[in-house]
Amino acid sequence: MTRLVCYNHSMMGIVRGAIVKMNTPGKVASLSQVKEFAVDPARRLFSATHDEIINGYTTDLYFVKTRQILDSMGLTNAWVTAEVFPRKPGVLAGIDECMNLLQDTDVEVWAMPEGEPFDAKQTVMRIRGRYSEFGIYETAMLGILASSSAWATAAHDIRDAAGARSFICFGARHLHPAVAPVMERAAVIGGADGASCILGAKIAGAEPRGTVPHAVFLIVGDTVEVAKVYDREMPPEDARIILVDTFKDEAEESLRVAEALRERLQGIRLDTPGERGGVTVDLVREVRARLDQAGFNYVKIFVSGGVTPERIVELSAAGADSFGVGSYISGASPIDMTMDIKEVEGKPIAKRGRIPGIVSNPRLAKVK
Repeated sequence: MTRLVCYNHSMMGIVRGAIVKMNTPGKVASLSQVKEFAVDPARRLFSATHDEIINGYTTDLYFVKTRQILDSMGLTNAWVTAEVFPRKPGVLAGIDECMNLLQDTDVEVWAMPEGEPFDAKQTVMRIRGRYSEFGIYETAMLGILASSSAWATAAHDIRDAAGARSFICFGARHLHPAVAPVMERAAVIGGADGASCILGAKIAGAEPRGTVPHAVFLIVGDTVEVAKVYDREMPPEDARIILVDTFKDEAEESLRVAEALRERLQGIRLDTPGERGGVTVDLVREVRARLDQAGFNYVKIFVSGGVTPERIVELSAAGADSFGVGSYISGASPIDMTMDIKEVEGKPIAKRGRIPGIVSNPRLAKVK
């Protein structure tokens, strides 16, 4: 392994005054390469770089051992067909990223479209080619599909509950920053109307969305004062939605903000902490009624904090118009994915308990 010190700021972050890039020696194919691979003690972050993923250094070691065994037996170029299937139903996401990973490989790929529902054990992806071309990527591809599909499935649950009401993914703070953008993209695929994470939204082809945190209100000391400056400083296309639970009773603060901004106010945000009982159905109902009675029926109610599909149904009935959803999406358990070799040199084959040969799925389309 070599290290290249370079002053190109498109590479890894600054380390001791220079830019340090771990230059891996091509795709990992042997235990000797694993042994030689070392982590720079000055590494700033522990997440894998794109090069490390593409070159196979996030794979399970047993795939490297498999490659070395096949090399020694002259079977490196064995022609195989592999299929990926989930252990439980869900909504598919992660296919595009898997295809990016396979971009430089000489394989054929069939897959279901992202955003489509799948059943347990339904083939969601089929890969055909020399095992040496893609075997090393099994760990990465299964991880991409397992996590992305879980997040998309959770977002789909929220979409079902919200119906026509909008919701934004607020889950980036619950995950490692290296994968938070992946989660937010998956949430958009699953049905979210937007995402708060800048990179996640941009990757999903959208602009990031969000209001402001309690921090600005605590520093300034007054909700209405912040609302006025927000209205003055934010671009016209930014919705005027003001957080109202920092200092005073939410209903009282909503009316104060509405009086200050009048028709320019599009909504108020309720994010009452659990220590105060959280955002309840009765609170939403009261805020809605008081706004309406004061002539502010056009002001929408945006709810965040502990939002689940069940709570969305209840809060919507009470008058909530839109939602910020974090941990329900970000905390979704990965949907286990399995990759099985189903053909070797055109001959159907399978491990015990599985049926040899490819599993038909008319919903697969050729993508490579």
